[in-house]
Amino acid sequence: MPFVVRRLAALAAPVLLSACAAPMASTGAPATAEAGKPVEVGIIAINDFHGMLEPPHASVSAPDGHGGTVQVPAGGAAWLASAVRALQAKYPNHLTVSAGDLTSASQFASSIYLDEPAVGVANRLGLDFNAVGNHEFDRGVNELERLQHGGCAHYTSRQPCQVEQFTGAKYEYLAANVTEADGRTIFPATAIRSFGTGARKVSVGVIGLTLRGTRDLVSPGGIQGVTFGDEADAINRGVATLKGEGADAVVVLIHQGLNPKPGSTPDPNGCDVSGDLEPILARLDPRVDVVVSAHTHQTYNCMWPGRTGGQPMLLTSAGSYGRLVTDITLDIDPASGAVVSKHAKNLIVQSEGYTSSKGPVTTTSAYPTYQPAPDIAAYVGTYVAAAKAFAQRVSGHLSGPAGKGGVGGATAPVGGNLGHLIADAQLSATRKAGAGIAFMNPFGIRAELVPGEGGAVTYSQIYQVQPFNNELVTLTLTGAQIKAALEQGFDDTGVKQALSPSAGFAYAVDMKRPSGDRVTSITLDGKPLDMDRNYRVTMSNFLSGGGDGFSEFTKGIERTVGATDIDALEQWLTSVPLRQVPAEARETFAP
Repeated sequence: MPFVVRRLAALAAPVLLSACAAPMASTGAPATAEAGKPVEVGIIAINDFHGMLEPPHASVSAPDGHGGTVQVPAGGAAWLASAVRALQAKYPNHLTVSAGDLTSASQFASSIYLDEPAVGVANRLGLDFNAVGNHEFDRGVNELERLQHGGCAHYTSRQPCQVEQFTGAKYEYLAANVTEADGRTIFPATAIRSFGTGARKVSVGVIGLTLRGTRDLVSPGGIQGVTFGDEADAINRGVATLKGEGADAVVVLIHQGLNPKPGSTPDPNGCDVSGDLEPILARLDPRVDVVVSAHTHQTYNCMWPGRTGGQPMLLTSAGSYGRLVTDITLDIDPASGAVVSKHAKNLIVQSEGYTSSKGPVTTTSAYPTYQPAPDIAAYVGTYVAAAKAFAQRVSGHLSGPAGKGGVGGATAPVGGNLGHLIADAQLSATRKAGAGIAFMNPFGIRAELVPGEGGAVTYSQIYQVQPFNNELVTLTLTGAQIKAALEQGFDDTGVKQALSPSAGFAYAVDMKRPSGDRVTSITLDGKPLDMDRNYRVTMSNFLSGGGDGFSEFTKGIERTVGATDIDALEQWLTSVPLRQVPAEARETFAP
């Protein structure tokens, strides 16, 4: 639907001459020397923040300075604020940007308040632009527009403006490849900022966009009438627009990324990566100077080859959850409008230690530790306190830690014992709908589950595991359709992931076989799955709508909508004094 986009005023940063140089101005020498210098512009970049108000209990793998690696505990809005502000102080001319997924799939205290506090943190960080990411669309386009413009319009199952009157983002969303039926982008495709005056003036253009596959990653109901277009085409149109408006440098914020190559050594400033972003980069206008990428939650930083005849592009990604921030420096010749040098460094936002399912992760002297910014800590504290009554409610007891991965020989992301636990909960919650099988997608599991004293698990913990409030859908599929859906998790057309099945269901995979024929066996209660028989199968409404590329599920019939995923998990945990973590193998992978 049409709406008025609030444009941010361009910043003008005057060039300051030192007092000691002023008396010599009549000679013309200092002025000439200053005029010949490049203008330095700092770009401070983050990505995939996901509303992580408090330290996310996650680490960064980095060189320890002695030939090995160390796990560095990092993240938390107040610590991130200190890192960002230090860089902003370093550069008289600067932009602070995000490459998407600033909100949603977020921490409890942000998520239950519709990520209004995540927007509030970004405002206080001085964020200038955020490219839309796939998770920006989790609650639909109308709710995303509310985050930009403010107000308390009610578009979700949760009530907005519960803690404060929400005034919206002071930064600007960019969406170069997201269009409505009339062809207009839902937010501006580009923006431009200028620094300096007169002969010393330079301009930096920014293009922001999400990955073309966003439609497969969000529930379809909230994006009706919206089209996600080709990324390279949208960027190249944006380059032409910005150059026509006088941009000297072009910075792309794209919510798509790369992954480490097998066997690569963890290094936040390394670049041994490959993936879905590569073919996009290969098609970009050679006038692109910097690409800030996202989506894969990986860290990398390097000069990436540009198109034939073009200079290499500076390519960066700062992981996720505010654990890193990228310090980018552009030196621009104001006379020619050329970027004469560019470089970047990923800085780890070391915060405080924590205990993971594998043991303690402590701070290290190998990297600086930031102090939390008091104003951000106080702001976050307001929302954490408001959420406390929900957060601390005990939602059952668990026999031990549950997390993703841990399946021997796995050649795709797996849900591990936590995925199995969730699938069991969803099966139990939908037995009355006839369900005999349930599936959980590993990418929908957002945190591990580590019980506290006596095995206690709180509501905030299970919410963090599944923060989407998806409804459970039970539908009818043939055995052949179930096999086809499992195959989609391992085919060569999308991102691979192994669906986590409920108890009694097991399957084997051989990735050396041809795409579409890699699931070699499927059993239910120890017997081969009957390809011609109908089965009642439960999953989230996200999966049932074809999310994560599992389009085979859209063919299911006789659909019954049930409880939310988080209610099902809580009911499963509370129905016995101590819920055992599943231990049996349900997915096996050929060597």
